[in-house]
Formats: sequence, C-alpha cells, structure tokens
Amino acid sequence: ARGAGGAGPERGSRGGAAMDLFGDLRRMNKRQLYYQVLNFAMIVSSALMIWKGLIVVTGSESPIVVVLSGSMEPAFHRGDLLFLTNFHDDPIRAGEIVVFKVEGRDIPIVHRVIKVHEKGNGNIKFLTKGDNNEVDDRGLYKEGQNWLEKKDVVGRARGFLPYVGMVTIIMNDYPKFKYALLAVMGAYVLLKRES
Repeated sequence: ARGAGGAGPERGSRGGAAMDLFGDLRRMNKRQLYYQVLNFAMIVSSALMIWKGLIVVTGSESPIVVVLSGSMEPAFHRGDLLFLTNFHDDPIRAGEIVVFKVEGRDIPIVHRVIKVHEKGNGNIKFLTKGDNNEVDDRGLYKEGQNWLEKKDVVGRARGFLPYVGMVTIIMNDYPKFKYALLAVMGAYVLLKRES
C-alpha cells in the first residue's frame, strides 16, 4: 500500500494547491463566502472609482500609460509608467511630450511635438516625432493627414516612474501569465480570513 503512494508528492506539488483551495472553499460557510465575494467586489469597485477620479482630476481619458516601444529613448524607455494631464486651455508647444491617438490605431503613441502651426483663429496643428526615430510621424498618421490637432491628444506627460510598467508588458506578451496572476489574486482575496 505504501508503494502506491510514491506518486503522491509529485501530484501534490501540482494538485495540492488546488485541492487546498477547494478544501478551504468547502469549509467556509455561506456567510463567510458571501463576505469574501463582497470584499472582492469592493476592491474592484474601489479601483474603478479611483481610476474615474483620476480621469476627472487630470482631464485625460488615460491618466496613466505604459511606454510600449523604444521610440522615445533616452527620454523614456520601454516599460516606463507615464502620468498624463490633458487640460484643454493649456497651449501645445514644441518640445512637449504628448500621447496621441490616430484614427485606425488602437494603441496611443508617446512622442515629442517638434513643430506647431498656429492659425489666427486659434486653431493649432502640430507635428510629432519620436526622439529615437529618424523621421517625423507623418507616416504614422492616417492617410492624407499631415498634422495632429488637439482632439487627437490623449494627454501630456507630466511625470514618470521608470520600468514600473514592465508588468503590463509581460501580461500583454504572455496572456497565460496574466490569467494565472488574476486567478491567484482572486483566490487570495476570496480565501483571506480576517484575523
């Protein structure tokens, strides 16, 4: 009978955590389970409220973005976390770093304004370029578009944290890692008991 149990430790290393998780869930009474689910829902809703609050305070639809490419090196590197504002009264000036969205592209682009064209009626058009790129961004704009306008701007870089956004890049590059991380976090919140 002991010889048959030899495979147990191997299986236990993989399946043991899952069995413990289900065992904990079975031992919880309904009231505890509802409490933990409610606790998890409160954490998620709090995060959403903080995000919406940041949108209102900063005026930007995306107040925090992650740099996904090396086109702005050495100013920003891949994985840097940028903090944005987008107050419409602030004029756009050459040298400023903006995050803009182009029609037909889902992911916003972080580049520097290199030229500003102001008309007498207050209309402003501008041209951007990545610091690490050889040419301006006209090749990235939609076909026939030579300038960006204020409506294209998602935000303007006001600060950054280096490499903090690498977690986001890893989760995008490896979706299985993202789902595993979410599952672990969800299980932790559901099974965490008050001391």
